[in-house]
Amino acid sequence: MRHGNLVKRFDRDKGQREALFRGLVTDLLGYEKITTTEPRAKEIRRVAEKMVTLGKRGDLNARRQAMAYIYDEKVVEKLFGDLAKRYAERAGGYTRVIKIGPRIGDGASEAVVELVK
Repeated sequence: MRHGNLVKRFDRDKGQREALFRGLVTDLLGYEKITTTEPRAKEIRRVAEKMVTLGKRGDLNARRQAMAYIYDEKVVEKLFGDLAKRYAERAGGYTRVIKIGPRIGDGASEAVVELVK
């Protein structure tokens, strides 16, 4: 995500960063609620919103794009089935980020990312 001229890199190279986001988005869409650090939560929210929009489109190209990003085939089925129906009337804002305070071990600010009902 760009903030001015800064790009959040999460201290990883591009491949590792994309794999991290793919895993987090897959888990978010599968479990509908995950806990992670606040910067990661804000970053995956963007991608998760795009995946839900693909699910709402529902055509073959959208399904292929989702399959190329999401690791689990069952999560893609859920995205194009249950989640697409749930958000059919909603024009965006499918996720919610709730700050829950610092993590015990290292004090990193944590947040819960969830799909709204």
